Amino acid sequence: MNLKITTLAERPELGDPLWNMVEDWPEFILHDPVGWSLIGRIVADFPEYVLVATDEDSAEENTKVVARAFSVPLALRARAETGLPDGGWDQVLLWAFSDLRHGKAADTVSAIEITVDEAARGRGVSGRMLAAMRDNARARGFHEVVAPVRPSAKHLEPATPIDAYAHRTREDGLPHDPWLRVHVRAGGVIEKIAHASMTVSGSTAQWREWTGLPFDEEGPVEVPGALVPVHCEPERGYGVYVEPNVWVRHTL
Repeated sequence: MNLKITTLAERPELGDPLWNMVEDWPEFILHDPVGWSLIGRIVADFPEYVLVATDEDSAEENTKVVARAFSVPLALRARAETGLPDGGWDQVLLWAFSDLRHGKAADTVSAIEITVDEAARGRGVSGRMLAAMRDNARARGFHEVVAPVRPSAKHLEPATPIDAYAHRTREDGLPHDPWLRVHVRAGGVIEKIAHASMTVSGSTAQWREWTGLPFDEEGPVEVPGALVPVHCEPERGYGVYVEPNVWVRHTL
């Protein structure tokens, strides 16, 4: 695959095609209210922090986006007293757009998402997008990238505590989780857990629609694609999912 990676600012014509990839995000993730409100604004407000990859060997005249990477600049060190937030993914998005609105100078770049089209998976594209994100931040004068990482295999064992899972290693000392392993190989350091990185709440009817599960018993419900169980309260008619992520810091 002859991959060409550029910023969206350099190729604004890819603003629509970058949404047309075949993705594998679970349906319920798309209903995080912070992400629902702000993910599209990254494309509009931070195009120089959006990376798009096209396959130059494609017969589609280079309009087929095979991967995208979203990141945002924010004033993280100005909030040094709190450090990397327990609120993780949701929190850095809220801080980034608050800083943009109030004109605060950014000192850090946070990764938000790296997505690879179904047809391009298994070829090391995600690692190349992460490297390009690091290079892009460095080229813009930043000295670090932080990432609230969603471990790619955690959904296979939702009952395992995230603190134990995140620090599990193989015999070679690298993380057990494949996506965490990519980050560490790229120079990232696992720093802490963001225990409440993303929150999705909905009625039990909505959870049934999103998952196809009955959601009729009180307590934890294991949902395909979820990193931890969803808490169900059928008598009160709602379910809540609080997703943990793993903070990884990349010094550039």
